[in-house]
Amino acid sequence: MKKIYTLFCMGILLLASCEELVEVDAPNNQIGTTQVFNDLKTANSALSGLYASLRDRSVISGDNGIGTLLGTYTDDLDFCQTDQNRYTDIYLNQQQESNTAILDLWGYAYQQIYQANSIIYGTEHSTVLSDNDKNRIKSEALFVRSLNYFYLQQLFDEIPYTNSLDYEYNRNLSKTGPSALLEQLESDLTEAISLLTDNYRDAERIYPNRKAAELLLARIYLQQGKWALAEQLAETILQSPLYQFQTNINEVFHKSGTHILWQLKPQNSGNATKEAEIYYSTSSPNIYAITQDLVDSFEDVDLRKQSWITRITYNGNTWYRMDKYKNRSGSNTNEYSVILRLEEVYFILAEALAKQNRYSEALPYLNATRVRAGLTAYTSLSGENFSNELLAEKRREFFTEFGHRFIDLKRWNKLSVLSAVKSNWADYKKSWPLPQSELLLNPNLYPQNTGY
Repeated sequence: MKKIYTLFCMGILLLASCEELVEVDAPNNQIGTTQVFNDLKTANSALSGLYASLRDRSVISGDNGIGTLLGTYTDDLDFCQTDQNRYTDIYLNQQQESNTAILDLWGYAYQQIYQANSIIYGTEHSTVLSDNDKNRIKSEALFVRSLNYFYLQQLFDEIPYTNSLDYEYNRNLSKTGPSALLEQLESDLTEAISLLTDNYRDAERIYPNRKAAELLLARIYLQQGKWALAEQLAETILQSPLYQFQTNINEVFHKSGTHILWQLKPQNSGNATKEAEIYYSTSSPNIYAITQDLVDSFEDVDLRKQSWITRITYNGNTWYRMDKYKNRSGSNTNEYSVILRLEEVYFILAEALAKQNRYSEALPYLNATRVRAGLTAYTSLSGENFSNELLAEKRREFFTEFGHRFIDLKRWNKLSVLSAVKSNWADYKKSWPLPQSELLLNPNLYPQNTGY
């Protein structure tokens, strides 16, 4: 295991040395297990390597991330290519255990979980790092690990959980059920929160702070039905002087906003965000287009429809482009990829209060994004009407952002609404199949998810 871990440390240091994100030089010689975390520069470089992989290819980034895959899997995005069968199958809800896009996403997540585990282990066993540096590095690695586990659990339901670096142990892991996994994430994030601070270690908010971890934990509480705890955490975030609700629709995806809890910086200065690269086209759709169903869910006067969706006519055909991020490479000076923003906290609080039948208290948090979008605020809404409007409004606010639509519908047991626009939808498709190659490597992952 020492050899495996040493190779890992060398790899992330080499990766990090190429990144603008990293502010230290790459080492000139091989660095062993203990050496990496016995020097602050190389420890920081290891952590930066984790962020670089998260930015470039992960569950939250790239054309194989959860934003595009779940956007097409639900009813927000059309997949517009015919020669990419692995993506087409997801779009058509026909995915099978041999789908390599699913395998890639699984692999990215577990690679970063292993990276995070390595960083946590190295930090805990360092005899040189200060307690403050240990807390910072360990807590951020815990946060990234929890983020990966959260999305894996949402996609596959039962997944293997590990905090170990032991290869033989990891290759024989059994699956952890949803309840136990969420309880473990609750524990992990509670520890991260205890170690993190509210102050950002970079003014551009490119590293998570305590409030970012609290938001992720509030998501976990919603999944567990712990409404009062979700309410409490959301209130804590809203009371922080670090954040203010963004009232200008055109500023939501600008990097300087005080509504941003956490964002990822492009690799080089001037680079477009991953989102701008994926969705932008002025002729026929590049890969993805906004569905007519999503377009029709907006009122014409909704400022989000006017600012975040662009109608394109080309060769007599009309389609709609996601236009939340507008800057192209070479001219991007004010956009980073926004991962966590204050608007989600408003929706968490609205849901937590509504689940406690406190609709009048919940209504202002549902109305906030509507009013910013130029729509009339609701004066009275309760019961099923409130639930339906919350889901619809959150869809209009967070379309194409990290699978919110799928995760919300699944949590509310409303995925069946997809059958109106997705001809192959079936109830068992609330879970994706475990990758075939992983099952062959580790029979303890059986049985396969129902229906596959």
